[in-house]
Amino acid sequence: MVIRGSRHQPDKLPRVMILATGGTIAGSAESATQAGYTPGRVSIETMIDAVPGMTALARIHGDQVANVGSQDMTFAIMIDLANRINTLLGSSEADGVVVTHGTDTMEETAHFLNLTVKSKKPVVMTGAMRPATAVSADGPLNLYNAVAVAADPHAAGRGALVVMNDRIHGAHSLTKTNTTSVETFISPINGLIGTVDYGRTEYFRRPFRKHTHQSEFSLKGVASLPRVDIIYACADMPPDLIDCSVDNGSKGIVIAGDGNGNMNAATIQRAARAAKKGILIVRSSRVPTGKVGRNMEIDDDRMGFVASDELNPAKARILLMLALLQTRSLDEIQQLFYDY
Repeated sequence: MVIRGSRHQPDKLPRVMILATGGTIAGSAESATQAGYTPGRVSIETMIDAVPGMTALARIHGDQVANVGSQDMTFAIMIDLANRINTLLGSSEADGVVVTHGTDTMEETAHFLNLTVKSKKPVVMTGAMRPATAVSADGPLNLYNAVAVAADPHAAGRGALVVMNDRIHGAHSLTKTNTTSVETFISPINGLIGTVDYGRTEYFRRPFRKHTHQSEFSLKGVASLPRVDIIYACADMPPDLIDCSVDNGSKGIVIAGDGNGNMNAATIQRAARAAKKGILIVRSSRVPTGKVGRNMEIDDDRMGFVASDELNPAKARILLMLALLQTRSLDEIQQLFYDY
């Protein structure tokens, strides 16, 4: 564990723990202008040292939880991360937590923490679209701003947040929209939580759904999560993809459906057959914005399906995996998608 901050810092500065998991923010390339790079090479100590002004914001501690590209993020790491955060925020060791993370699966980990952290204290994720060695790396300012938000008492009670590119997103709404741009993250359904300008925060709203300290989900005694697969709908999609998922042990399937969570007739029938066997089928959408409504073009009541409402396929999968940790009725699981 690395600790940074002057011994002359006022004792009243908030305590912020930075938990590092790797990603582009910890990536390096052979040159400052090279597009290709390797994620997860830079240590948390080096990242903290690269932003000395942060010591005026908080008493900063850092810990290396993992050092992987977020394409290699696992639920084992997520569970460990959530448990660490719950321990930290349940004590006097931290007034807020920052998690550095790759952007590819950031929205999934953010949603997971939004459902499993049991504290009102700020939990803030950040990352970068350019590696630490880039000529104009965005990671240092993102990290600075994330620490500012985590140290800000006004960020409390707003659920898990993501700070990128001077914007404060809520975990429920944000999504990645561009493969390489620093403006990749947007919150298209409910809008931004706020903005942060060189550490100066401004908030617009609070989350509309349940989160963190309001959540009913617990990781107590949980070492792994039930398997849930995502199947991408497309023109003339083969219905045997449903069977393949079920045969390989999936307990639930999220359909990244056409339009309003649609799929072709053959796949609907195959999914309904799986639902009768107890496999949870959730209809989401491959479309980036909008809700998936229940009983619209597909009779969910008759087929035994769940509509994802606002959640995209990746986030719907996270919620369904947590929901399957205990026995729930179809109606109860549908209600979870309305509540969270």
